[in-house]
Amino acid sequence: MSTFPNLSLKSLLQQLHSRAIASASRACAAALIAGAALAGASAPSLAQGEIKSTHGDWQLRCDTPPGAGGEQCALIQNVTAEDRENVGLSVIVLKTADNQARILRVLAPLGVLLPSGLGLKVDNADIGRAAFVRCLPNGCIAEVILEEELLSKFQAGSLATFIIFQTPEEGIGIPISLRGFSAGFNALP
Repeated sequence: MSTFPNLSLKSLLQQLHSRAIASASRACAAALIAGAALAGASAPSLAQGEIKSTHGDWQLRCDTPPGAGGEQCALIQNVTAEDRENVGLSVIVLKTADNQARILRVLAPLGVLLPSGLGLKVDNADIGRAAFVRCLPNGCIAEVILEEELLSKFQAGSLATFIIFQTPEEGIGIPISLRGFSAGFNALP
């Protein structure tokens, strides 16, 4: 099983571990934002961080987590499957606090089949799969370092489809619009 940017899981985990200390406050903010986002699309904006700007179908949300030295921001889109309203995703893109890496984090609902990972297609081109790295009370997280190749595909593409599995045979494709992604990414502090 490959990760989105064609890294081995071991390599991905080593990269994530080496950047964990530098990005702890930003990861905390994104987890808070993602947790609030999965709590419901109807939750007040303040519960998900302040909306700083909207770029097409993406929102730039910022918050100052307790103990953080400053405001932390993430580019976010929350969607549900067209045919299953109870199956939704939060897609979060952020830069590490040291600006040395970019992270694509996807929060999927509980009940996904973890060994199958999270699939990704951009404009119907298969990108690969990423492993889920942990589950929280509000969902399971898959994340990868957003390398230049994948970033370029997101910036040039029009539709990303994230695929979660409830059984080995049943994949659920959840489309994510890439309209406004490039402008939103460029607006990330």
